[in-house]
Amino acid sequence: MIRNREIQVLLVILSIITVSSMGLAMFFMSLGAAILILFTSLVFITIYLFFTAWRYKELEKLSSYLRRISSGDNTLDVRDNHEGELSILKNDIYKVTLMLSEHRSLLEQDKVKLTDAISDISHQLKTPLTSMMVMAELLQDTNPSEQKRMEFTRNIQVQLERMEWLVSSLLKLSKIDAGTIVFKKDPVLVKTLIHKAVEPVLIPMDIKEQNLIINGEEHVSFMGDLNWTAEAIINILKNCVEHTEDSGEISISFTENTLYTEISIRDTGKGISKKDLPYIFKRFYKGENAGEDSVGIGLAMAYSIIKSQNGDIEVVSEQNKGTTFQIKFYKRVH
Repeated sequence: MIRNREIQVLLVILSIITVSSMGLAMFFMSLGAAILILFTSLVFITIYLFFTAWRYKELEKLSSYLRRISSGDNTLDVRDNHEGELSILKNDIYKVTLMLSEHRSLLEQDKVKLTDAISDISHQLKTPLTSMMVMAELLQDTNPSEQKRMEFTRNIQVQLERMEWLVSSLLKLSKIDAGTIVFKKDPVLVKTLIHKAVEPVLIPMDIKEQNLIINGEEHVSFMGDLNWTAEAIINILKNCVEHTEDSGEISISFTENTLYTEISIRDTGKGISKKDLPYIFKRFYKGENAGEDSVGIGLAMAYSIIKSQNGDIEVVSEQNKGTTFQIKFYKRVH
């Protein structure tokens, strides 16, 4: 501690003051007064050095604490309930430690999610890639008929379209997870939203001769992003069309109250088993009634889009009787 420059300078200044005071005391008063000044000064200097040594020791503890934090040890607790700048510093360091610990935990979770996502993507892309490689080899090694060549070419195109949709969907999900998508907060008329979302599924519904019923008042609306919400509704409708038998029925109704705007989408399909219900919004999850081409990402995307817009989605289902998706967009309190 004595080696510190600020302590040396302070000791020199105190020594000069002490010697000067003793000289003045001997000149104007007496030798006894000079000795008293010397004794008092030595006591003050000793107390100051002792107090400074204690402060340096506390600072050394904090330095050691910070070194242990930087090495990954976040279990230490230096909180101090006493008054004073050192206590405030200890409490602030502890708060920063907690923040760093939470940040590190989130980074670890992100690494796990990224690893899982890469594994899932690899798994999903492996099947169409293998299929295309086999068909490409058959086209190359054999001399197929025109009919077979057209069939192989069509199958390759279907697999490419599937891969394109998968990659596009995964990119959208990644952007939503990363918070890089800024959802608009515009007034959205639900009737306009439904007509926009229904359009892509009209042909599949027509092929399966399914009946579509839409009920709702013209003025029903909510604050949100029309295009992204339409994307969510489309994925839900695709799920309903896929799991509803020919000549089945899909109904969409929407209402509004002082708390939220609700959109209800119901089908008369196969329904979802109780064991699958808790997991249907988990990405890449495929229930027992999932189709062969199902990837298990559409409902996960719909869930993320709706949740990101102050919304909620619930599912009520009964096997062989149908499924109802209840979407609620809550109104913000100003």
